[in-house]
Amino acid sequence: MAKRTKGKCKYCGKEYTMSYMNRHLSACEERRKQLTAQTGSKRCGYFQLAVYSKYDRDYWMFIEVRDTATLKDVDSFLRDIWLECCGHLSAFTIDGIRYDVQPDTDSFWGIPARSMNYKLKSVLEKGMTIEYEYDFGSTTELMITVVNHRPGYWQKDKLIILSRNNPPVFICDECGEKAAVFISGEYDWTGKGLLCEDCIKKSEFDEEMFLDICNSPRVGVCGYNGSDIYPDQFMSDLDKETAEK
Repeated sequence: MAKRTKGKCKYCGKEYTMSYMNRHLSACEERRKQLTAQTGSKRCGYFQLAVYSKYDRDYWMFIEVRDTATLKDVDSFLRDIWLECCGHLSAFTIDGIRYDVQPDTDSFWGIPARSMNYKLKSVLEKGMTIEYEYDFGSTTELMITVVNHRPGYWQKDKLIILSRNNPPVFICDECGEKAAVFISGEYDWTGKGLLCEDCIKKSEFDEEMFLDICNSPRVGVCGYNGSDIYPDQFMSDLDKETAEK
């Protein structure tokens, strides 16, 4: 069995694979302490979602989203952290119903898609798994499982990352020793094209076809070069405290 990527828990900093992190988050003592300590005059609900690549389980994350947030809010987040490169279209499929970022109201091809302006609490239920697509040409397909729904106090952050996979390490195809940092857009049909900083200088590939290797299931696709907002390495609360000292 292939070795799975691990990721850090936001609250305690411990590292687990996706399946173990799913169990850990419900039992994490540090998370429990922080949730118990929260106060406020307004109550709301939160969905815990597991988001992962449909075809490469090395890429995953757990997020918690206010249930009054919309599908559009989740779509914007997924674009920001994993996907956005050229403003492509995207869509969720929930219980056979499609929710498009730019829905076409023409019913010629069947039931028209809905918009993404629906609140999560009106379309999601604990236990369901839904599909998400970004770019209907070079498509990146994600799966989203609704792990849990909990009541809580209203917090200013509509969405928080609970855990995210650590960046996978790729070895250079040329030297077979150093970590690759670039991927060629020709990689899919040559079987080669993962290169380190030294080997890219003597590569036979067109340098304009190279993209940065980034922590995303869209790595090497279209013009994707990583997120401008979220670093590849997710930092736990403990990591942030250490960095600030």
